[in-house]
Amino acid sequence: MGLDLDKRDKELEALNKITNMQKDILGSLYGDFFNAAKTTVNNAKNTFSGNGFNYDAIKREESDNQTTLEFDGNVTETPKKPVASGSVGLGSEDAMEKANSALDEAKALIAADKHVTATSGPKAEEAAKEPEEPEEDPMETLDKLIGLGTIKDDVKELAAFVKVQKQRKEQGLKSVPVSLHLVFTGNPGTGKTTVARIIAKIYKQIGVLSKGQLVEVDRSGLVAGYVGQTAIKTTEQIKKAMGGVLFIDEAYSLAQKDDAFGQEAIDTILKAMEDNRDDFVVIVAGYTNPMKKFIDSNPGLKSRFNKYIEFSDYNIDELEEIFYMNCNKYDYKVADDVKHQIRALITAKKIENIDNFANAREVRNLFEEIITNQARRISRMENPTNEDMMTIVLDDLFEKSPEEKAKEEAEKKAENSESADVDKAEAADTDKKAEEEATSEDTEAAEAVEENPSEEEKAADSNDTDKAEE
Repeated sequence: MGLDLDKRDKELEALNKITNMQKDILGSLYGDFFNAAKTTVNNAKNTFSGNGFNYDAIKREESDNQTTLEFDGNVTETPKKPVASGSVGLGSEDAMEKANSALDEAKALIAADKHVTATSGPKAEEAAKEPEEPEEDPMETLDKLIGLGTIKDDVKELAAFVKVQKQRKEQGLKSVPVSLHLVFTGNPGTGKTTVARIIAKIYKQIGVLSKGQLVEVDRSGLVAGYVGQTAIKTTEQIKKAMGGVLFIDEAYSLAQKDDAFGQEAIDTILKAMEDNRDDFVVIVAGYTNPMKKFIDSNPGLKSRFNKYIEFSDYNIDELEEIFYMNCNKYDYKVADDVKHQIRALITAKKIENIDNFANAREVRNLFEEIITNQARRISRMENPTNEDMMTIVLDDLFEKSPEEKAKEEAEKKAENSESADVDKAEAADTDKKAEEEATSEDTEAAEAVEENPSEEEKAADSNDTDKAEE
C-alpha cells in the first residue's frame, strides 16, 4: 500500500523540522537540543513506519569526513561540513553534526518513500492481480486454424527459410536475399487477415521484425481528398506499422485508371519498403485476378512482391466446422435433429452466391442470425434454464417458426380475399352509378328536346299546320 501523505507535504514537513532545530542551535547553546533532534528523528520513524515503511532497513555509517546512508541498493554520501572556530564551542559542533545527520536521514526517508510508492501503489497492485497470460506460439495458432492446409505449409516453409538465412548471416556465411513482402489472393472470408497477423508474430519470433504488430488498412485509410495529403496520411499508417506488418486489403483499388491519389500512396509505400528493409513488411491482399493485374501494373511492385499465397474457398465440411467452432466459443449447442439442417443452410448459401461467396464470414453471419432468432424465442419464456439458453432448435433457424409463417400467410390470404371482395363491391357500385347517371342524362336530354324543339321540327310543325288550314 502506498504512503498516504503527499510527497511534497512530507518533504516540507521534514525540512521545516530540521530548520527549526538549526534555529534553536544558533539561537541558544543551552537548550535541550539533543532531545529535540532525537524526537524529530523518532517522529519521522513513526510517521513512515505507520505507513508500512521499514525504517530499520536504512543502513547508516559514520566516518570522519562523511555520513553514508544505504536503502535497497541506493547509497547517499553526505560530506560533513567543518565548523569554524571562534564563538561557537564544542557543543555547537556536535549539535550541527546531529542536525545534519537528522537532515540526511530525512532525505533518505523521502527517497525510500519514492521507492515504496513506485513498487506498491494502486497500479502496482492492479498489475500484480492481473498477470499477463503468456502468448501462444504463433505456429501453434496456425495449426489450430480450420482447413488452409496448403497455406500452413507455405507459411512454415517461408518461416524456416527466412530463419535459416538469418542464422547464416549472423554466423558470417553468405545468405540468399529473400523478400518478406507477400501477396495474398482469394475470396473474402478465407482467412487472409488472420494468417497475416500470425505471420507478423512469426517474423518477430525469428527476429526479422522488432514488434510484430499488424496494421490493417484499405484505400480509405491511405488516400486523402486533396493533393499532397495522401502522402501524409499514408506515412502515418506506415509509422504505426513500423517494426511489424502493414496489411493492405483490396490493394488493387489503389491502381485505378487516372488515379493520382492512389499512385501517390503506392509511391509512398514503395519508398518506405526501400528505406526500411530490415524492420517493415507489407502484405497486400484481394481477389486473385485484380491482384495480379495490380502487381503487374507497376515495376516497383513487381520487383518487391514475388511471393504469392492463394487462399482457396472452404469446402462444406470446413464451413460446418467453422459454424460449430463459433457455437463452442460462445457456449451454444445444436440439437441433434437440427444439425443436418445447418449443413443444408450452409450448402444453400454457397450455391446461391457461388461467384461471390464470403466463406467464413458468411458462416459467421449465419451464426449471428440463428442466435438472434434463438434469443427472440427464449425471451418469451418466463424462467429459461441454462439448457434452454444454450440449445439451438429447429425454430431458431428461421426468422419465424413454420407455425408463425403459416399463420401469417393465412392472414395475408384472408386480407387479400377481403380486399378483393371490397374491390369487387366498389367496382359494382361504380358501374351501377355510371348506369344511373347515363339513364338520367338520356331522360334529361329527351325532356329538353320536348321543351325546346329544333328549328327543323318547328318548320315541319308549321308546314303541317298550314296544310291543315288549307
